[in-house]
Amino acid sequence: MGAADDQDLLGTGCHQAAGGVQGPPRRQARRRGASVARASHARSRARGAQGGADDCIAIVSPERDTVPPEISVLEDPGHGLNAALDAARQMLVDQGASELVVLPADLPVVTAAEIDALVESGRRTGFALATDVAGTSTNALYLAAPAAFRFHFGPGSRRHHIEEAMRLGLKPQLVRARGLEFDLDVVEDLARLQACADPRYASLPLFSDGGPWLPQTRLG
Repeated sequence: MGAADDQDLLGTGCHQAAGGVQGPPRRQARRRGASVARASHARSRARGAQGGADDCIAIVSPERDTVPPEISVLEDPGHGLNAALDAARQMLVDQGASELVVLPADLPVVTAAEIDALVESGRRTGFALATDVAGTSTNALYLAAPAAFRFHFGPGSRRHHIEEAMRLGLKPQLVRARGLEFDLDVVEDLARLQACADPRYASLPLFSDGGPWLPQTRLG
């Protein structure tokens, strides 16, 4: 999970400041279109999951933007992604959440079945983690919400999150799935997304002005 998005989805069972994209101003709107499409896709996949993560969906973000009114937006206090998630977890626990799924919005091909697999694995021991392709980062996680878990998103987050889970006496479950592994961290990932020929993203203008703009765009 990188810092390419400004939204993180929290699916909860109730029974960033993540960086934005920096690049040529004329291309920001186009890149924003890609971000909105990915966030919408992640929301729809979370809603379609059967494992309980669709009971309640909340989004951690500094602004509501295009988030539908029926979905809660939890304020980002502005002290970084981990602080925002810590605050959101506590708020949801106070509202009665018994389990929590952290699903970043930069997972453009994740499926509801993959989210179900994450939830099912996590329910066995109270904690499950989905890694990136390299196996060093955290792209999604399941947590028994009352646990006093401290988030450690950033470099080497897989190891840090596993250590945190073990500190709490939880046995980590690792989940590998294509949709959970493929995140958008670097410019080249946008080209990979275009190569997937997914109809949901086929119309996004990843090229403009007669030539590629991807190499000129820097993710925050």
